[in-house]
Amino acid sequence: MMDIKEIQKFLPHRYPFLLVDRIIEIEPGTKAIGIKNVTFNEGFFQGHFPGQPIMPGVLIIEAMAQVGGLLAFFSGVNVGKTVYFMSIEKAKFRKPVVPGDQLRLEINVLHQRGNVWKFSGNAIVEEKVAAEAEFTAMVTDREI
Repeated sequence: MMDIKEIQKFLPHRYPFLLVDRIIEIEPGTKAIGIKNVTFNEGFFQGHFPGQPIMPGVLIIEAMAQVGGLLAFFSGVNVGKTVYFMSIEKAKFRKPVVPGDQLRLEINVLHQRGNVWKFSGNAIVEEKVAAEAEFTAMVTDREI
């Protein structure tokens, strides 16, 4: 549904912090599914951990949040706005994510009031939940 060029029109993130490669499904106001292909060339693998590369959990949550931001844009948030984290809750890491994995990022809107959105998300690798969390974000004007 969206490739990387389209994603970059909405998210301000760029290499090395753009953590979504593709959006395969969006149901405005309800849910979105994104893909992150994890490769050994990711910069964070140099130090996390040498000889045993594991994607940092905080970056898995960030990838989920980026899909949530795209969901907000497709649910009526205007381009030129940005989405900022407010809170992360109930984060659990169930399976290490390693080079060669493909993260399927499934995000659902729990509720939205004004410019505040609450999402739940799962990061799935080979049909198994690698990470899950609830997170809240605020839509605001982009800082210059």
